[in-house]
Amino acid sequence: MQKRILVVDDDTMNLVRTKMILGKSYNVLLAESGEEALKKLKSERVDLILLDIEMPNMNGIETFERMKDNKIEVPVIFLTASGYKEDVLSALKLGAVNYLKKPFYPEELLKRVAKEFEK
Repeated sequence: MQKRILVVDDDTMNLVRTKMILGKSYNVLLAESGEEALKKLKSERVDLILLDIEMPNMNGIETFERMKDNKIEVPVIFLTASGYKEDVLSALKLGAVNYLKKPFYPEELLKRVAKEFEK
Protein backbone atom coordinates (compact mmCIF):
# COMPACT_ATOMS: atom_id res chain seq x y z
CA MET A 1 0.00 0.00 0.00
CA GLN A 2 1.31 3.41 -0.98
CA LYS A 3 2.39 5.69 1.86
CA ARG A 4 0.26 8.81 2.40
CA ILE A 5 1.77 12.22 3.01
CA LEU A 6 -0.15 15.29 4.10
CA VAL A 7 1.47 18.52 2.92
CA VAL A 8 0.37 21.64 4.83
CA ASP A 9 1.33 25.04 3.42
CA ASP A 10 -0.55 28.31 2.91
CA ASP A 11 1.27 28.89 -0.41
CA THR A 12 -0.54 27.14 -3.27
CA MET A 13 2.59 27.06 -5.44
CA ASN A 14 4.50 25.24 -2.68
CA LEU A 15 1.67 22.70 -2.41
CA VAL A 16 1.62 22.09 -6.17
CA ARG A 17 5.42 21.83 -6.37
CA THR A 18 5.65 19.43 -3.43
CA LYS A 19 2.85 17.26 -4.83
CA MET A 20 4.65 17.10 -8.20
CA ILE A 21 7.86 16.00 -6.51
CA LEU A 22 6.29 13.38 -4.22
CA GLY A 23 3.28 12.31 -6.29
CA LYS A 24 5.14 9.71 -8.34
CA SER A 25 6.07 7.69 -5.26
CA TYR A 26 3.48 8.59 -2.64
CA ASN A 27 -0.21 9.38 -2.21
CA VAL A 28 -0.18 13.11 -1.44
CA LEU A 29 -2.95 15.01 0.36
CA LEU A 30 -2.91 18.80 0.55
CA ALA A 31 -4.07 21.32 3.15
CA GLU A 32 -3.77 25.11 2.94
CA SER A 33 -3.98 25.76 6.69
CA GLY A 34 -3.44 24.20 10.08
CA GLU A 35 -7.19 24.07 10.61
CA GLU A 36 -7.72 22.17 7.33
CA ALA A 37 -4.90 19.79 8.23
CA LEU A 38 -6.45 18.96 11.60
CA LYS A 39 -9.81 18.23 9.93
CA LYS A 40 -8.18 15.92 7.39
CA LEU A 41 -6.27 14.11 10.11
CA LYS A 42 -9.55 13.20 11.80
CA SER A 43 -10.85 11.43 8.68
CA GLU A 44 -7.76 10.33 6.74
CA ARG A 45 -4.98 7.85 7.45
CA VAL A 46 -1.65 9.64 7.03
CA ASP A 47 1.87 8.22 7.35
CA LEU A 48 3.85 11.48 7.35
CA ILE A 49 3.16 15.22 7.51
CA LEU A 50 5.17 17.98 5.84
CA LEU A 51 4.20 21.07 7.81
CA ASP A 52 5.04 24.69 7.02
CA ILE A 53 5.93 26.74 10.10
CA GLU A 54 4.88 30.21 8.92
CA MET A 55 1.14 30.27 8.20
CA PRO A 56 -1.58 32.81 9.10
CA ASN A 57 -4.16 32.13 11.84
CA MET A 58 -2.56 28.90 13.13
CA ASN A 59 1.15 28.43 12.43
CA GLY A 60 2.85 25.06 12.08
CA ILE A 61 4.02 24.94 15.69
CA GLU A 62 0.46 25.55 16.95
CA THR A 63 -0.87 22.95 14.52
CA PHE A 64 1.67 20.42 15.80
CA GLU A 65 0.74 21.23 19.42
CA ARG A 66 -2.96 20.66 18.61
CA MET A 67 -2.08 17.33 16.98
CA LYS A 68 -0.31 16.31 20.19
CA ASP A 69 -3.29 17.47 22.30
CA ASN A 70 -5.58 15.30 20.14
CA LYS A 71 -3.23 12.28 20.39
CA ILE A 72 -2.47 12.36 16.65
CA GLU A 73 0.84 10.55 16.44
CA VAL A 74 2.15 11.04 12.90
CA PRO A 75 5.79 11.88 12.11
CA VAL A 76 6.24 15.53 11.11
CA ILE A 77 8.92 17.12 8.96
CA PHE A 78 8.73 20.89 9.23
CA LEU A 79 9.24 23.06 6.16
CA THR A 80 10.47 26.56 6.84
CA ALA A 81 11.54 29.59 4.88
CA SER A 82 12.40 31.17 8.19
CA GLY A 83 16.03 31.47 9.10
CA TYR A 84 15.13 31.57 12.76
CA LYS A 85 16.92 28.90 14.73
CA GLU A 86 14.28 29.24 17.45
CA ASP A 87 11.54 28.02 15.08
CA VAL A 88 13.48 24.91 14.17
CA LEU A 89 14.51 24.23 17.77
CA SER A 90 10.90 24.61 18.94
CA ALA A 91 9.74 22.16 16.28
CA LEU A 92 12.39 19.60 17.18
CA LYS A 93 11.71 19.95 20.93
CA LEU A 94 8.03 19.22 20.27
CA GLY A 95 8.99 15.99 18.56
CA ALA A 96 9.37 16.78 14.86
CA VAL A 97 11.46 14.12 13.15
CA ASN A 98 13.23 16.53 10.82
CA TYR A 99 13.04 19.89 9.07
CA LEU A 100 13.80 21.21 5.62
CA LYS A 101 14.59 24.81 4.71
CA LYS A 102 12.65 26.29 1.77
CA PRO A 103 13.33 26.54 -1.05
CA PHE A 104 14.54 22.95 -1.14
CA TYR A 105 15.90 20.74 -3.87
CA PRO A 106 13.53 17.95 -4.97
CA GLU A 107 16.22 15.33 -4.31
CA GLU A 108 16.66 16.54 -0.74
CA LEU A 109 12.91 16.35 -0.06
CA LEU A 110 12.70 12.83 -1.52
CA LYS A 111 15.73 11.75 0.50
CA ARG A 112 14.35 13.04 3.83
CA VAL A 113 10.93 11.48 3.22
CA ALA A 114 12.44 8.12 2.20
CA LYS A 115 14.71 8.19 5.25
CA GLU A 116 11.70 8.66 7.54
CA PHE A 117 9.84 5.76 5.94
CA GLU A 118 12.88 3.50 6.39
CA LYS A 119 12.57 3.80 10.19
